[in-house]
Amino acid sequence: MPRTGLPIFPLMLLGASLAGCATASLDLAPEQPDRPWQPTTTASGELVPGKPSATANTGKPADYRLPANSALASITPPAALDPAYPYTLPELIDMAESANPITRVAWNDARNAALAAGIAKSSYLPQISASALGGYQNGHGSVSGALGSVGTNSSGHGGVGVLSLQWLLFDFGERAGIVEAAEQTSLAANIAFTAAHQRIIHDVSVAFYRYQAARTRAGTVQQAMENADAVLAAAKSRFQRGIGTVVEVAQATQNRAQTNLAMVQARGAETDAYLALVTAIGISPLSKPRIAEMPVRPLSPALHSSVEQIVESAIARRPDVLGAYAIERASQAKVKAAEAEFLPKVFMSAFTSYASGGSSITAIPSVAQQAPTVNLNGYRYGASVFLGITVPIYDGGLRSAVLTQARNDADSASTKLTRAKEESVRQVVVSQSALETSLAAYEAAKALADAAQITYDAAFAAYRKGVGTVTDANLAQNQLLLARNASADAYSGALSAAAALALATGAVGATPEPGGWAPR
Repeated sequence: MPRTGLPIFPLMLLGASLAGCATASLDLAPEQPDRPWQPTTTASGELVPGKPSATANTGKPADYRLPANSALASITPPAALDPAYPYTLPELIDMAESANPITRVAWNDARNAALAAGIAKSSYLPQISASALGGYQNGHGSVSGALGSVGTNSSGHGGVGVLSLQWLLFDFGERAGIVEAAEQTSLAANIAFTAAHQRIIHDVSVAFYRYQAARTRAGTVQQAMENADAVLAAAKSRFQRGIGTVVEVAQATQNRAQTNLAMVQARGAETDAYLALVTAIGISPLSKPRIAEMPVRPLSPALHSSVEQIVESAIARRPDVLGAYAIERASQAKVKAAEAEFLPKVFMSAFTSYASGGSSITAIPSVAQQAPTVNLNGYRYGASVFLGITVPIYDGGLRSAVLTQARNDADSASTKLTRAKEESVRQVVVSQSALETSLAAYEAAKALADAAQITYDAAFAAYRKGVGTVTDANLAQNQLLLARNASADAYSGALSAAAALALATGAVGATPEPGGWAPR
């Protein structure tokens, strides 16, 4: 019996070697759980896959720092800004819409969704393809007979070219459902693009207001420092004239030191607020734009609008509600497409082809009438057109499962739309309540600051004339500082609350009004 195939032992050896190749990849992982990983690097420090370097146990503390990749040692250059020009809030918002990467990501998402709609529409067009096939064959044979050995050489070559067309003519609305779903998804992506811009406008506005409040607080502390110096100077003067005590000087000195600490903290808070504003804009933290001062203007009377007047318009304009509605319609269109999968499809198919070939057979010298060499050549043209119908009968429940999924998605989309409406009402009510509270707080803080100024002026004048105490002067000075800071914070909080309400109502447009965002 002839032996065929490979011996068993080589097959086992081959299988063992292949299995070893898979487990050998463990060399790419760290050697021990409690020792640092020593990666393989190139000359520039780039980490590349490979067996880790040997870890020497030197007794020193484990060092888990990774090698530096010099190719990554580059940062985004600061924005080209005029250091002498004070940028206003509208200009900062325009800068953010151009530089913030969030807007570009949202733009690319919208473009991809639009391309997906175009891809879906392309299913209405015929699909045309061309293919070509060529080959060559060579053979040699030998037969032993009574007259000796007979050898034969043969070769053949040929090629086939085919141009085919496939066109789905009618599918009972399946493609229409897919196209509608893609278009609604594109609409939702465009809404999300707008929502991203609204969020950036809101974030930059709030960061701007907070920076202005921090800047005002720093200026207020500077004024408080001058007041503390005046109280200290008066205490020293009284002491030198023999009508004051060392305790008064010590109290005034302590008050000045406390005010100085407040100044350091205020400047630190101003720096933090400045960096937060730069981050909200989306430019490099190394950029140092000069921020224009925001004058304190009367708040817009429209901020006192009734919540009932803005809820309905907010529901109809909020990006999340509009986006949820588009997703709901897209889900309903997918249900239609899934239902159409159960119906027949009418299609047309056509193709044309061209085939050519040749063969050459070389044999032994001619015997009788047989020629020693045979050459054959030929070609063939062909074309066909078919019109057919396909009817789905059984697919193991695939279409039913897809349809159930589509219906579940449609139900979820409808529920999310309802939830988005309810959440929008809640956010509008909460934002309106916060705005009303902020406006009341600003009015109270402003009145408190005016009263604290009068109290300080009177207490300081009384102390200088010898009819007041240093304790009263220090207390009045500290209370004035707190009142002014509260007024600055309340004004910034009212503007921020107005921006939050504008975002909640979908009224964020390009730039806020001088007196703050007002719902429309």
